[in-house]
Amino acid sequence: MKKNRKQIVLYIIAVLWFITTFLPLVYAVISSLKSNDEMYRSALSLPKEWMFENYVLANSIGNAFQSICNSLFVALSTTIIEIIVGMLAAYVISRKRRILLARTSYMLFVIGVMVPVHSTLVPISSMASDLGLKNNFLYLILVYVCFNLAQGIFLFTGYLDSISKEVDEAAIIDGCGDLSLLCRILVPICKPIIATEAIFSFIYAYGELVFSLTLMSEPEKYTVPRAMLSFYGELAIQLGPQYAFIIMTAVPVVIVYILFHKQIQSGVMAGAVKG
Repeated sequence: MKKNRKQIVLYIIAVLWFITTFLPLVYAVISSLKSNDEMYRSALSLPKEWMFENYVLANSIGNAFQSICNSLFVALSTTIIEIIVGMLAAYVISRKRRILLARTSYMLFVIGVMVPVHSTLVPISSMASDLGLKNNFLYLILVYVCFNLAQGIFLFTGYLDSISKEVDEAAIIDGCGDLSLLCRILVPICKPIIATEAIFSFIYAYGELVFSLTLMSEPEKYTVPRAMLSFYGELAIQLGPQYAFIIMTAVPVVIVYILFHKQIQSGVMAGAVKG
């Protein structure tokens, strides 16, 4: 009886969780096919006239395709650079402890996880102005990499510490150097935590607003969050096209999540708990 009750409770929780996460998506899809009048009259009803042209307006008003491409470029570049640099640093910290300041550097990175990101907004913006790097994707990518690197090194180091060093010794006996050991042996073992951090880094860079709003002022270089503000006019808000824009920009994130979702739980637990 107790097991059945637990199963019923878990089933109810799962259903409620599904409803609370699925309904907003359904609402956004339905709203993307409505006019402003229908939205104001009855936000929860089905549209009387299916306005697929809202998706065309979303591209013309918010430059959806361009902003999605910009965000994908920034997010993918941030993720790739952060994973490469983070794994190299984590390897040194985990496997080369005799190197001076290796573990001290690790503690500094751990402290970096706790630093409020946007507390550095003013100096970063001032540096961009002084160096002429406003509207520069490379500068924006470096900013994102720096703020994700502390978390990445924390997770990667914890995961590497959980891997027996006997694996390293066996590889070294077979003639592997440091780079070969990392790339051929340790990186395949670290796939769960790499996938986890890749998701975190990608989602952060794809959806971050404050730095993109501060550093990007040219419309053709807007990322998705910055382009979202294009729908807010002085007199009215284009609700239908705005929801259409949301649906269009959510598709890449959903695809990335579907590709890597199996790795999230094992990667977070192994990297954070064992670290």
